[in-house]
Amino acid sequence: MTNSDSAHLHRASGPLQEHAFRRGPRITAVETLIPDDLMPGLLLLRIHTDAGAVDGEPVIGHGETYYIPHGVAATIHDWMARRLLGADAAAIESHWRFLYERCASFGGLGCEMRAISAIDLALWDILGQLCRQPIWRLLGGPVRDRVPIYNSCGGPTYGRLPKADPNSQGWPGHGSPGKPGPLEDNWSSIHAAGDLAEELLAEGYRAMKLWSLDRIYQAGGGHRISWSDLDEGLRPLREIRDRMGMKMELMLDGHGFFTLPAALRIAGAMRPLQPLWLEDVMRPDSIGAIADFRDRAGVPVAVSEMLITREQFRDVLARRAADYVMIDPTWVGGVSETRRLAELAQMHNVPVLMHDCTGPLTLMAGLHVAAATPIVTYQETVRAHIRTLYPHLIDENVTVEDGHIALAERPGLGVRLLPELFASQHPGYRVSRLS
Repeated sequence: MTNSDSAHLHRASGPLQEHAFRRGPRITAVETLIPDDLMPGLLLLRIHTDAGAVDGEPVIGHGETYYIPHGVAATIHDWMARRLLGADAAAIESHWRFLYERCASFGGLGCEMRAISAIDLALWDILGQLCRQPIWRLLGGPVRDRVPIYNSCGGPTYGRLPKADPNSQGWPGHGSPGKPGPLEDNWSSIHAAGDLAEELLAEGYRAMKLWSLDRIYQAGGGHRISWSDLDEGLRPLREIRDRMGMKMELMLDGHGFFTLPAALRIAGAMRPLQPLWLEDVMRPDSIGAIADFRDRAGVPVAVSEMLITREQFRDVLARRAADYVMIDPTWVGGVSETRRLAELAQMHNVPVLMHDCTGPLTLMAGLHVAAATPIVTYQETVRAHIRTLYPHLIDENVTVEDGHIALAERPGLGVRLLPELFASQHPGYRVSRLS
């Protein structure tokens, strides 16, 4: 397949497949774009239909996912497009089950679930446009007028533009020290934590998440952590508490870097600071170990954006391994599966957190589920991304007011990817069309 015009694909056959073609507008093309000049780990998706125009706009669905984007693009074009092209664009559940079952049959988790996630977002976006309703309305909302958010302390270049750093290996995120400057929240959260907290509170944020232990891990402190390292790692959180008292909710993200003994030492030191939660202090490779940690930590524990499958979430809930469950909509299977996982957590009376540290459509998907699902407690945001990255990707930016984001009123996801991003000459562009 070429970048500009991938193979003309026909739909597959079979009972479940045929059910998807009985009614509704057909899918006519699937486009992907890796915007490596903006965020190299991001995969953007557009699904075109023959629905014509609704309220003067062509009905095109928009989706995204993050990480291993070249693998995700190949998964979409090389075989998932065979299911989609010519199919009913509104048959969301039929497509989800078909693709998921064929991935699960062969142990597929990473690329496959990310591909399904991006596709699911785009199909829900299409359905919302066809019905002239925002997705949260189609999910049965609203259950609230606005969604509470917190700021995760990343800066403008967090997860972005590794090519600009000659010393970077291209890995996203973890441990980025940032630099002094506007919206450099990762730098400020270490070197001027009290000032940053006051700035966020003045903007209406009442909760913030720090990553102040990342540098300790990078220095070799993952398996054991000394008291002096721990004292230095928690200094920013103490500074915020001393400056502001309980006006700001504090969370600590460990990015899965620490073993159980180190995690327990961290938790013990965090207790006087009364955090809202500790997140991923341990990697959730063993749910039993996470359950042990949660039982002994003495502070609330959030688990985990690193979980992908429903069985992993079910195990966490069944073992009572979490005080909060965190879900990334564009890793677990899109709006469809995010809603199902949130309802599962609701059955266990465990509140849900929506993860976002990547692209704007991940944020929008989380907001729609939060608008229709009472158990969702917070939506993560990165204010630096909202202000510096998202305007290069979407046609209507997100507005934060008083620590909340209002419900989208525009049909579908509420925003559209900028069409000029999908330029056929872009090296990260691929398209598959209906023959």
